[in-house]
Order: sequence, then structure tokens, then C-alpha cells
Amino acid sequence: MMRAIWILFVAVLLGGLSLAEPSPTPVGAPAHTYSIVARDPATGQLGVAVQSHWFSVGSVVPWAEAGVGAVATQSFVEVSYGPLGLALMRAGKSAPQALKALIEVDPQADVRQVAMIDAQGRVAVHTGEHCIAEAGHHIGDQFSTQANLMLKNTVWDAMAKAYEAATGDLADRLLAALEAAEREGGDIRGRQSAAIIVVRGRSTGRPWMDRLIDLRVEDHPHPVEELKRLVRLQRAYDHMNQGDEYMAAGQIDRALQEYRRAEHLAPENVEMMFWHAVTLANVGRLEESLPLFRRVFSRDPRWATLLPRLPRSKLLPDDPTLIQKILSEARKSP
Repeated sequence: MMRAIWILFVAVLLGGLSLAEPSPTPVGAPAHTYSIVARDPATGQLGVAVQSHWFSVGSVVPWAEAGVGAVATQSFVEVSYGPLGLALMRAGKSAPQALKALIEVDPQADVRQVAMIDAQGRVAVHTGEHCIAEAGHHIGDQFSTQANLMLKNTVWDAMAKAYEAATGDLADRLLAALEAAEREGGDIRGRQSAAIIVVRGRSTGRPWMDRLIDLRVEDHPHPVEELKRLVRLQRAYDHMNQGDEYMAAGQIDRALQEYRRAEHLAPENVEMMFWHAVTLANVGRLEESLPLFRRVFSRDPRWATLLPRLPRSKLLPDDPTLIQKILSEARKSP
């Protein structure tokens, strides 16, 4: 497809979207699947989420860039629709213009399924006539749902209804759409992998700050459930990171509040509890820290082995009495 790509970019540089003679290319790896691309009107965030009975679908189908757009390229995948679609939108083309340009230079367009949304919320979707049934898509207000090789032809509409009815932030609503697809029967082959990407509506110039969520489940018997768990866990770690920033700024109460929020979201995570307790001990609130230490040590005694090593790294006061008092909680653990 290199000749077609070159013609496409020449067209972009000249400001046109003219037809180009296609060159023969392989059809591509199959990623028959369901997905959603969307823009949150309130925040401007852009997102894409996907599930498939195919290994590591997150490495192929979903693409997103802050301030630019999001792409889902699936069915018999031409992966270049992702980066090229983003490049065209970054160059000022709308999602419909970008998708039209790529379809025109693709000799296997009839087996592709591609959805794009740009930073203004304009949507474009293509479902090739030779995508394996059941295949189709639904275009809504600043989002689209699309699917192929589904058990039923109602999957993409069920996803759209769930997305529109869902509450919460963009990630919550994207996950609601995936869950709806599963309830409707999903992929006729079953399930295997899933992914979600959410980026800022406007770029900060720091890509590592602009990608708010970027999670993949490569192979799992219940990938959508696992993806939802990972999103919850990331939210918990986001609170931990925010707590660390407050600590660095000397805002102790705010930091501890963030640590508590993290523990509430991920009560099974012993490490979050441990560092919360360490923070309390460091700010002179030892009595508050001891019940947390006790719970940590009861779940995994190796944290008691780690604790005496912290003063050397200046993560706890070099106070043997304090250390022994904390370690005494390990002896109280059942």
C-alpha cells in the first residue's frame, strides 16, 4: 500500500483529496470485533474502546491522539488507517474527509470496517459490503459504534443505547457500551481481548500527560470485565499519584484524603495501604498508621521485612523505637 500512501500524502500537501490508483495489498489480519469511538462534549476528551475474539486487539484496532481524534480499524485490518487517519486529522482534515481519502486508495475497502472521530466531534464510519455478517454501525451525536462477525445484528444499536444512557466520565460510558455488546451476544466466536484509550481534548504538548487511559487485556476469558477492573485500578493509582503530589507540596490532609480514596477503589491492593501507613507515620500520626500496618502485615508478612529498610532511603525516620513499634503490629496479625 506504499504507493497509495504516498499519493495520499501528496494530495494532503496539495490540499486535495483526489482519487488515487490503488496498488495491490494483502487483505490484512482479521480482527472481527465490536468497538466505539467517541468525544465527550463536556470535556472534549476523545476515546476508543474495543473487544474481540482475537489476541491483543489493543495493539491493532484502537488509535487516539489528544486534540486530534480517535480511530478504530477492524474487520480485515489495514493497520495504517490508524496512524494515517490521525495524521490527516492532525493536518486539518475532518474525520469524514480523512476516512474518504483512505477508502479511496484501498483496493480492499470492501472488507474493512473503520470509524473515525475528530476533535470537533465529527464522525465517519465505513462498513465494507464484504465484512462478515452480522456487520453494521450506528452513528450518534459525537460517537459511533461498529461491529462485525456478531452473533446478532442488534449489537451496535445496543451499544449506542447503552452509551447514551450511561453516566460517569467518558471511560465509564465507553465501558458501558462494551458491556452492552456482551449482553446482546457479542462476537459470534466468543471473547478474548479488549482495550480502551482516552486522551485529552486538547494537547498539552506532553504526550505522556495527554493519554489519560491506555489499557489492554491481551488474552482473558472475560476481557471486558478485566478491562473494567483495570480502569478501576488505574483510577486508584491516579489518586495515589495525586496524593504524592500533595505530599510534595506539603498539603498533608489533601494527600491523605487522596490515599483514602485510592484504598476505597482498590481495597485488595496491599501496597496502597502500606504507603498510606508510611505517610501517616512520617507526619507524626503513628497511632493512625498502626491499624493499617497491622492489616498489611496480616496479608503479606514480607512488608514487615521491607519496613526496616526504609530509613536508609529516608522514607521513614531513623528511629529504632518507632520501627519496633510498627513491627510489633506484625506479631498481632493472625
